Amino acid sequence: MSATTQLTPDQTNSLDVLAEIIRFHAPLVAFTGAGISTESGIPDYRGPQGLWTTGSARPFTYEDFMSNPDARREWWRNLPERLAQAEAQQPNQGHEALVRIERASVMLASITQNIDGMHQVAGSDAEQVIELHGKRRTIRRTHCGTVFPVRDFVDRVVVQDDPPPCPRCGGILKSGTIAFGQPMPQDEMRVAFAVAAQAGVMLVVGSTLMVNPAARVPAVAKAAGAYLAIINLGETAMDAEADLVVHAAAGPALTYLADRLIGQS
Repeated sequence: MSATTQLTPDQTNSLDVLAEIIRFHAPLVAFTGAGISTESGIPDYRGPQGLWTTGSARPFTYEDFMSNPDARREWWRNLPERLAQAEAQQPNQGHEALVRIERASVMLASITQNIDGMHQVAGSDAEQVIELHGKRRTIRRTHCGTVFPVRDFVDRVVVQDDPPPCPRCGGILKSGTIAFGQPMPQDEMRVAFAVAAQAGVMLVVGSTLMVNPAARVPAVAKAAGAYLAIINLGETAMDAEADLVVHAAAGPALTYLADRLIGQS
C-alpha cells in the first residue's frame, strides 16, 4: 500500500504545501516524539493505548534508583530482557523517510524526545541527531557522565546478584536515558535550542508537545521566525500556534513528504 492511499486528499494537499515550504525555506529541523515509533511496535505514552494512559508502566524516578538498592537490583535484573526487546525492534517507514529527507540536503538536524535510537538505526547521521532524553542502549555513570554500551554489561548481570559498579570509578551506573526527576542534559538542550533558532521550518512529528523542557524547542523555532508544521494523530499543545497541522500517522505522511521533496530536487 502506497503512502498516498493511506492519506486523505486533504492530508496530501497539506503535505504538498509543506514540501514547497521546505523547498524554499530550508533548513528544516525535525522534532520527533513517541508517535513516530509506534509503527515499530514501541508504545507511546499519552496516546489511547499509551503506557501512561493505560497505566501499564510505573514511572521510573531518579530518586528511587539512586536511593534504593532494591530498585537498582530490579532494574539490572530485567536488563537482559529489555535489551533483547530493544534489539528486536526495527525502524519503520517514518524513520526511513526522515533519512531520505536528510539526504535531500534540506535538513539541519533531527531533535528527538525518543530513547529508542531508531533514527540512527534507520541510517540518519548520528552527528545530526540530538537525543534530549538519552538512549536506552547505553549505561551512564551518574556523576562523571562516562557512557558505555549496554551490551558490555549483560553477561555480568546474569552471573552476579548486585549491580556492577562503574569500571572506571566504582560509582553507581544507570540507564543512559533520563529518568523522572533527573536533570535534563545541559549540552543537548543547549544545542537543541541553538539549532531550533536557525530553522527555516520546524517539523514536529509524533509529539503531543506536553513534556517540558523538551517541548519548548519548537516554540523557540517559532519565536525565531520559523514556519511551524505539525504531523501527529492527535491534538498537540501547539496546534493553535502552528502554521500547518496534519492529523495523520507519521509513517505514511513522512513517506509522502519525502517523495515530494525528492521528486522536486
